[in-house]
Amino acid sequence: MTQGFTLFETAVGTCGVVWGEAGLLGVHLPPIGPSDPRAKLARRFPEAVEAAPPPTVQAAIAGIQALLRGERLDLMEIELDTQGVAPFNLRVYEIARAIPPGKTRTYGEIAREIGDVSVSRAVGQALGANPWPIVVPCHRVLAAGGGKGGFSAPGGTDTKMRMLEIEGALAPETLPLFGGL
Repeated sequence: MTQGFTLFETAVGTCGVVWGEAGLLGVHLPPIGPSDPRAKLARRFPEAVEAAPPPTVQAAIAGIQALLRGERLDLMEIELDTQGVAPFNLRVYEIARAIPPGKTRTYGEIAREIGDVSVSRAVGQALGANPWPIVVPCHRVLAAGGGKGGFSAPGGTDTKMRMLEIEGALAPETLPLFGGL
């Protein structure tokens, strides 16, 4: 077996991971509404077969579950299979991955760290293509002035705000806005 996948429960719903020999190939966040996560993973990773995860993937799952329960983990120990990912995207993911739980940055700040503030939109596009949400915490990247920005995972910016709330990254005065999530 070259690629495997498994589904697992978290505090926010059923997530999935896909792995290969070099690490995680993808992370799937819980669907919104009636949806079959297995079918979604099969479309994204047609070669992956459902299997028991090896120990390194079991550890990644445990870390994701803990983070989504509110534990402050950075998940930096999780190996990612980055084959085929554009170098610019890899740089964006490296910077995003260094954002600690409970903290946020903006697209512009990441662009500035790359060395060119004019690539802010490209930073957003790279994060929109992030195959490893949560592990590469694209939810911690906001628009200028604290705006939500986008979020391509199921549930869109509502999911993004819920994840930031779990991590304690939202200002206390904003929490009632998201109490129904």
